[in-house]
Amino acid sequence: MMDSRDKIINGEKDMRLRNIPGSREAIAASEFVVHEDVMKEKRGCWNTVFGNDQPIYLEVGMGKGRFITELAMRYPERNYVGIEKYSSVLLRALEKREQLPELSNLYFLRMDAEELPEVFGEDEVSGIYLNFSDPWPKDRHAKRRLPSKEFLARYARILKPEGKVEFKTDNRALFDFALEQVEEAGWILEESTFDLHHNEKMMQGNIMTEYEERFSSQGNPICKMIISRNC
Repeated sequence: MMDSRDKIINGEKDMRLRNIPGSREAIAASEFVVHEDVMKEKRGCWNTVFGNDQPIYLEVGMGKGRFITELAMRYPERNYVGIEKYSSVLLRALEKREQLPELSNLYFLRMDAEELPEVFGEDEVSGIYLNFSDPWPKDRHAKRRLPSKEFLARYARILKPEGKVEFKTDNRALFDFALEQVEEAGWILEESTFDLHHNEKMMQGNIMTEYEERFSSQGNPICKMIISRNC
């Protein structure tokens, strides 16, 4: 049986999979997108894209870009790369970005997260954010879940030794799965909570995504964990 939350997510997933006329053309023409034909050439030298040596942070599956855009505005001493697979969703993030031309620390990539080690070099990334990722509820799709041990292995190849992954979701089953994967992958669980908005310590500096705002307003507890590599 599908609950109301799943109906909302599935409906929005259907919408984002639909091709918005002109989305690919707008993305191809944008100066704020590092395009497929050059992104792999930047592997190991993303500092040249930003023109500085500031630490680089990624949001994998950024959706409409609210979270990472706010991060870039709040922390100008860091560089940010938003990664999104679907053109129609990336277009919405790009529309936000174009309203803030003064930002110099935020770029976007349209790519599949499986290719992360081909686009970023060893020890090139200081942190990774995963927010309200697709739960891929069928067991046979477990390897596609962004907090899976398979993806943790990809993150380990690009993260600095002190780098961390932060994961937020309101899907308790996905969060329980993620906690299991941390142990199986040999990572370290730094902090976790099953109710972020009632955890004063972990709420410090929290930026809400569109999903987080919606589901927390409906009374859904938000889960969060912060993990690091076991170097």
